[in-house]
Amino acid sequence: IIVATGGELVAGAVDGVFDGVAIDSRNIAPGELFMAIVGDVHDGHTFVNKALEKGVRGVLVEKDKAGDLIAAAHARKERTIIAVNDTTRALGDLAAFNRNRFPLKVIALTGSNGKTSTRTMLTLVAEQRYDTLATMGNFNNQIGLPLTLLRLEETHTLAVLELGMNQPGEIKRLAEICRPDVGMITNVAPAHLEGLGSIEGVLRAKGELLEELNTNAKAILNADDTRVAGLAENAPAEVLLFGLSDKADVRATHIQEQGHGLSFSLVVPGETIEVYLATPGWFMVSNALAAAAAGYLMDIPLNEIKIGLERFQPVSGRMQIRKLKNGIHIIDDAYNANPHSVKAALDTLQQVA
Repeated sequence: IIVATGGELVAGAVDGVFDGVAIDSRNIAPGELFMAIVGDVHDGHTFVNKALEKGVRGVLVEKDKAGDLIAAAHARKERTIIAVNDTTRALGDLAAFNRNRFPLKVIALTGSNGKTSTRTMLTLVAEQRYDTLATMGNFNNQIGLPLTLLRLEETHTLAVLELGMNQPGEIKRLAEICRPDVGMITNVAPAHLEGLGSIEGVLRAKGELLEELNTNAKAILNADDTRVAGLAENAPAEVLLFGLSDKADVRATHIQEQGHGLSFSLVVPGETIEVYLATPGWFMVSNALAAAAAGYLMDIPLNEIKIGLERFQPVSGRMQIRKLKNGIHIIDDAYNANPHSVKAALDTLQQVA
């Protein structure tokens, strides 16, 4: 931990061992390391004493906030105290160190819309061949991503990680932490404009993922999004395109509405297979193609890609159709959305009406 974070051992033995890492004093177990993260609402340093009372084996705090906390921890014998300049940065550094300990493959995906559905589909596809670690919930930022990587175990052979952002530089930092072997950009739309200024700013921020790819990595880009597809020109890695466009390497043809879902022909280089997607909304086909493209790059057979996609069920609050007792159908797409995804929801309502 000291090597990974550049931290200073203030108290405790240098050979101390921890059972895990936690940032929430409410959900912490004895034997863990409590990292005092400074958030927008809460400062973890105010909960250090509570964590110590619960029996944590050690705490990691910021140097300029150590003071009385160190004295309190000293009073409890056999507790480790590590001081760093920035605990959020240290959390990411520790996660990067942990990621580098394992020889697994990492797929990192970002985009303005459809990240969670695409990540869910891709996880279902990946699980056909790999012991997969995947982002849970909205753990896709500079705190959530590291916590995901700190769940890595020796059995994992693939990680599917969702990267989110609302400011320039965030995707770059997340990519530095997870070192992806495959980087995917699903689309770019007007989202987080308060922090990024314009859709061009969004594109630049998403493009940071490609800048962090090495020459052995692969990039997956949306051929139907002209801005995203344009990133292929300067991508430092081999690019695989997905979409409905004839230019796409992985594409869908013969899309048809079928019940509350969609059927289509999934085309990958040299092969085609029929797929039924148990969700409405043609934009979900794009998400499925992105997942299929990643599966193809991971050498997952096409019939197993099909199995994974057909196991997909809409995530809570995202295009879920509910039927009431009186026969009325409700399309629940109430999760946080931007204008582009609201339009997609309205288009879907019109299509399935």
